[in-house]
Amino acid sequence: MQVGNARYLSESDLPDTIALFPLSGVLLLSGGHLPLNIYEPRYLSLIDDALKGNRLIGVIQPVFSETDESPAGTPELCKVGTIGRITTFGETGDGRYVIDLSGVCRFRMMDELSSAHCPYRRAKVTPFVADLHEPEDDPAVNRDALLGAFRNYLDSNKLEVDWDAVTKTSNRTLVNSLSMMAPFGPREKQALLETPDLKTRAETLVAMTEMVLARAFGDAAKTLQ
Repeated sequence: MQVGNARYLSESDLPDTIALFPLSGVLLLSGGHLPLNIYEPRYLSLIDDALKGNRLIGVIQPVFSETDESPAGTPELCKVGTIGRITTFGETGDGRYVIDLSGVCRFRMMDELSSAHCPYRRAKVTPFVADLHEPEDDPAVNRDALLGAFRNYLDSNKLEVDWDAVTKTSNRTLVNSLSMMAPFGPREKQALLETPDLKTRAETLVAMTEMVLARAFGDAAKTLQ
């Protein structure tokens, strides 16, 4: 997989220790892009260190219960996140960084490391190497069902999109982009992240979208199909 100026082909191309950037309700997937506005001192330090090294950081969600905290008072984290590469970087002049993360692959957090001498969190991770070789046009994806659910959502919310551009995208880009932009909560975002393959992610996305439409519009949603 080519991400920015770097190529990632195997596990040896990826670190086994990574800095963690916890973000609730945010989903980054392989091939996706996530713009971030960095202003907290600990994360400014994280970005500085990443830029000095391999430009890779781990985006991961805190667990969903507000009461789930470690003894140190830091929120517990989900076990699966995504490695992102900093592909654009800018300084605002008022102490902030504006960056764009490009998704490389998912990872499973194995052990969080002691951060006594580091302002941000780090962990030992195992990358999902199969993500590096995900086909652009997986024929197992039910593209018609996915496009149908997306169209229903747009119509029911009176939204417009460049439909020609949407229909020309690859299955991989379509599934991952729609998963990232879908207006779901943290639990749903994590469920999409942890699906075993692109086909299952597409099916999960369709089911979630249909549930949202059913709750919002009831029987009226059926007339859109």
